[in-house]
Amino acid sequence: MNHSLNYRNTHFITSAQNISYLPPDTGIEIAFAGRSNAGKSSSINRLCDQKKLVYVSKIPGRTQLINLFKVGEGYHIVDLPGYGYAQVPLALKLKWQKSLGEYLQKRDQLKGLVVLMDIRHPLRELDQQLICWAVDCNLPMLTLLTKCDKFKKGARNSELKRVREAALNFGGNVQVELYSSLKGIGVDMLRKKLDSWYFPYSEICIDKAEGVDTLDTGNGVKG
Repeated sequence: MNHSLNYRNTHFITSAQNISYLPPDTGIEIAFAGRSNAGKSSSINRLCDQKKLVYVSKIPGRTQLINLFKVGEGYHIVDLPGYGYAQVPLALKLKWQKSLGEYLQKRDQLKGLVVLMDIRHPLRELDQQLICWAVDCNLPMLTLLTKCDKFKKGARNSELKRVREAALNFGGNVQVELYSSLKGIGVDMLRKKLDSWYFPYSEICIDKAEGVDTLDTGNGVKG
């Protein structure tokens, strides 16, 4: 049976400095991660067809907390702290990366990861570390080349091909797609991908929710 969520119903739940401040491990979470200038906030807003769901700052690096959103009963989106922005003080940058790593390593209900990269600057070192971790952990992953409207169609397709070929070096199934929050490119694809991640786990995770029985990411396998 095909299932789909209404992402327009998504609403904010809470923000947390680290996973100890998040609600208990219940339901299913899909996390969004990327460099601080990758357009993560705008991408989530377009996914949910809401302009102000996630605050979009003109200054990269403002997402300092783990932000939790509810799509439906037992289904959540997590906006993780951006990484790699050079103008953030080193101590704060390390704190964010520790928070990101703890979430990825220890949050049991994480069932999928969306990695966002600006199409003009893909596969930087921290992006590659994150992708390698997801592959090693057998965590379902989708890599989005954001802001693809900055290129004409031919150039964006050429860059997509180049990044897909480079992604073969990671092993595993690293899916790479185009995305534009401005033009709506890739939005339907993203919704369908998230649906495919949410629903295979729905029965066991919803029962649990209802009370029925470098990036320091570690090596724990998600499943």
